[in-house]
Amino acid sequence: MVVLSIGSLIMIIPFLWMVLTSFDWQARLNIPFPPRFWPEEFSLKTYKLAFTNIPMFKYILNSLIVSVGVIVVSLGSALLSGYAISKLKFKGATIVLVLALSTMMIPFEMTMIPQYLLFDWLELLDSYWAFYLPALNFAFGTFLAKSFIDQLPSTLREAAIIDGANEFQVFVKVYLPLCVPILATMTILQFLAVWNDLLWPLLALQTPDKFTIQLGLAMFSYNKTLPLPSVIMAATTVSLLPVIITYLFLQRYIVESIALSGIKQ
Repeated sequence: MVVLSIGSLIMIIPFLWMVLTSFDWQARLNIPFPPRFWPEEFSLKTYKLAFTNIPMFKYILNSLIVSVGVIVVSLGSALLSGYAISKLKFKGATIVLVLALSTMMIPFEMTMIPQYLLFDWLELLDSYWAFYLPALNFAFGTFLAKSFIDQLPSTLREAAIIDGANEFQVFVKVYLPLCVPILATMTILQFLAVWNDLLWPLLALQTPDKFTIQLGLAMFSYNKTLPLPSVIMAATTVSLLPVIITYLFLQRYIVESIALSGIKQ
């Protein structure tokens, strides 16, 4: 417990320093050294400057469009494939799962150039399709969905089929409502990954009006005419709010995804 508390403190100190520095008007030109945790001149002007100099609402909206689209595509693909591998018991199901998981061993840095050339050939660069289509392969989500659905009784499927339901109806009406906890877990994982991604948006997007929040902040921080550290801290703090809100809203489902068996007592 003591070790976990110390670890948590070490992790949260940089975050607290960033938030408090974002309110420090005196830090607008240079980060104070040695670092101070309490602002010398507490002010909201840094946030006003952040929204004045950076189209924050546009970038956040773009990131939400990308994140929601990727989440819908990846979770739909993962749940359908996880259900098929878990309950349909077709030949080669294990091989399919192993092949899917093997793609996780290949780092993105090895595939980003071929992926870039592919989307350039398809003329899909500088569009959000460059994010949605790769989301069809969510191997870790398939593994999570398969592991969770394995815990749900197959008798539910058998009873639904006897009542005349087809396979898709069994999935949507019987198993999907029971998968809410694992859906929440995968949503958090994907939202964090997509929201914080910088490398692929940097390659795929060229139009500033389509920039995601991380790419927009990166472009702002490299702008030598606006060296405003506390303003960058303020913008970064704002960019974290959707992630924090999503996590706080869905975190209770994570424990349920581990404990829930699908059988109500």
